[in-house]
Amino acid sequence: MTLDPAVAAVRSAVRRCLGDARTVLVACSGGADSLALLAAAVFETRREESVRVIGVTVDHGLQAGSSEHAASVVAQMAELGADETATIRVTVDPGPGGIEAGAREARYAALGQLAEHFGAEVVLLGHTRDDQAETVLLGLARGSGGRSLAGMRPGFDLDGIAVLRPLLGVTRAQTEAACTAEGITWWDDPHNSDHGFARVRVRQTVLPTLENELGPGVAAALARTAAQLQADTDFLDSYAEMELASSDFAAGLSIAELRRLPTAIATRVVRRLLIEAGAIASELTYEHVLAVLAVEPGKEIQLPGHLTAYRDRDLLQFRPTITPP
Repeated sequence: MTLDPAVAAVRSAVRRCLGDARTVLVACSGGADSLALLAAAVFETRREESVRVIGVTVDHGLQAGSSEHAASVVAQMAELGADETATIRVTVDPGPGGIEAGAREARYAALGQLAEHFGAEVVLLGHTRDDQAETVLLGLARGSGGRSLAGMRPGFDLDGIAVLRPLLGVTRAQTEAACTAEGITWWDDPHNSDHGFARVRVRQTVLPTLENELGPGVAAALARTAAQLQADTDFLDSYAEMELASSDFAAGLSIAELRRLPTAIATRVVRRLLIEAGAIASELTYEHVLAVLAVEPGKEIQLPGHLTAYRDRDLLQFRPTITPP
C-alpha cells in the first residue's frame, strides 16, 4: 500500500528533528497542522519504547466553551496514541502588543512549564510554510526590520528546552491532506475567520490576491526569503554579541565608539542594551534606537518601560523615567 504523499511529507519533517530526545512535547490546538504533527510524532517514535510523546493543549480562555474544547483535544490526542496528555489554562494579558501577542506569550510560558514538568527535551510546534509566509508579509507591512522579515525561526531555546517547528517546509494544504488520509477530524478555530485579526486578513485576502496577480508560488517564495534572511540576521546578531562581549559598559556606552560601528551592528547593540536596561522589547521601535544613537549632550530620550536614555559627555547612560507628580 502506497503511503499518502502528504502523510509522508509530515512524517519526514518530524523525523528530521527528533534527534536523541527521549521525551517529546507536542503542542496541539486541535487544528489540522498540530494534529498532523502529533500523529507523525507518535508514528516516528513508536518503534522506540523508551521515547515518550506528550500531547498538550493550552486553553487561552478566549472563547466560550474553551474548556470543553480543550477536553475534546485531550481525548483526541489520546486516541492518536500520545503516551500522556495534558491541558493547561492560561490568562492572556493583551498588553501593548495586542491579544495575539499576549496569547503567544502566555502559551510559550505554559509550554515551558509543561516541558519542565514532564522532563521533555523538545517541544514541537505546528507552524507551516503558510504561517511563515504570513509572518513575513506582516513584518514587511509593519516595517519591522530584518529579524521580522526573517520570519519564525525553525527552532529556539526556551529556558534550556529546544522548541522546534518541523513543518515550516510543509504547507497547510498538506497537513489537511495528511489528516484526511489518516481519518483525523480537525477543528477550525473561529478566530481564523475573524477579519479583526491582521493575520486572518493576510491569509484570506492579501496572499490569495498576490497569488492571483503575481502567479502561484508567492507563499513559497516568501518562506524562502525568510530562510535566507535568517542566516544573515543570525550572523549580524552574533557580530553584535561579540561587540557587547568585548566592551566594558559598566561605566556607560561610548557614543563615539557606537557610531564607528556599521549601522546594522550599532542598532543591534543599542537595542540589546536598552532591553537589558528595562525597555519593553515589544514597544521598542527602530526609531527609538536611532534616536538613542543620535542623542546629543544634555539631551534625553524617554523609552517604553519608564526608561530614559541620556548622554553624559560621550557616554550613553540610562535611568528610570521620572514621572511628574
